[in-house]
Amino acid sequence: MAKIRRIGILTSGGDCPGLNAAIRGVAKPLLEEGVQIIGIQDGFRGLVENRTMQLGPRETSGLLVEGGTILGTSRFKPHKYPDRNGGFEDRTKDAVENYHKMRLDALVCIGGGGTHKNAFQLYQNGIPHIVTLPKTIDNDVFGTDVTFGYDTGMSIACDAIDRLHTTASSHHRCMLVDVMGHNTGWLAMGAGIAGGADVILIPEFPFSLDRVVDALIERERRNKRFSIVVVAEGAHSLEEADLRKDMDKKDLKDRDRAYCDSLSHDLARIIEDRVKIETRITTLGHLQRGGIPTARDRVLASRMGTLAADQILRREFGVMVAERNNLIVPVPLDEVVGKKKYITPDNGLVRTASRLGVSLGRPR
Repeated sequence: MAKIRRIGILTSGGDCPGLNAAIRGVAKPLLEEGVQIIGIQDGFRGLVENRTMQLGPRETSGLLVEGGTILGTSRFKPHKYPDRNGGFEDRTKDAVENYHKMRLDALVCIGGGGTHKNAFQLYQNGIPHIVTLPKTIDNDVFGTDVTFGYDTGMSIACDAIDRLHTTASSHHRCMLVDVMGHNTGWLAMGAGIAGGADVILIPEFPFSLDRVVDALIERERRNKRFSIVVVAEGAHSLEEADLRKDMDKKDLKDRDRAYCDSLSHDLARIIEDRVKIETRITTLGHLQRGGIPTARDRVLASRMGTLAADQILRREFGVMVAERNNLIVPVPLDEVVGKKKYITPDNGLVRTASRLGVSLGRPR
């Protein structure tokens, strides 16, 4: 069996706290074994365009506490690469050729659901030595209990909610907090429960406007001085869910964007009109993805990175490194790609929210 001498690492998709810690986790054990580490810049774009940097002991030193990614990132896909005419072309062949030109024995791809899908396509089309790691503050990668980045994003959102409590109470207001989560509500649920939200709206459960209003009116009836409503960006009402049923993919995408932009403003107006409480909106946006990772994310990224290094040294490829039942284990990529991890009605977070009296806006 040929010895592993040289590997590549790339980070793809949105930036996320813990990426540098994961790069460090992969690199340090391999450097100790005499393996050369090549950093591929700006995700799959760097693989297609053959742009790299050397990752030695000096370059990987001190990465543990740094946010972002020293390699840069992008959302470019080798099989759907932007061309000069505003369209797309398949440049999978270029990515595979550059992998061999770089004289790599393995490739590590760190990213979310789209990254794993792109990595799997390369795995099936000329790069058989691939290992992936799951990152995203959305925590929606299938096959792992948790992704690194989630704890940091949730902590940032919770801190924002904590700060809004004081101004909400002082002014007798309803504070509506927008958090990320286009398809899933893990971030909204985690931050909302941790921050003591009164209403949490997530994409998985279309909400009834009447139920949201009723929950806030009940708080007013009990002389509560403020309310906190946490809204995931992909949340939608029952009426909106009915309209979306028969839409094709393109129309649905366009409607999603427009609805997401107007949702919080429409909700705020309805709350003010029907609950008679002054309402303010706070959109956290990319704040949730920035800054240094929490201790939890540093540990998780390090555990996943070191297992990825072990997988490479054992020449066991075609897997994503995952956390399951507090163990870090390899999961076959073909069990992961094309799927998302959603919050289901029987999830423990849903039960916790219910027992705490948090409204999810669900109809009776």
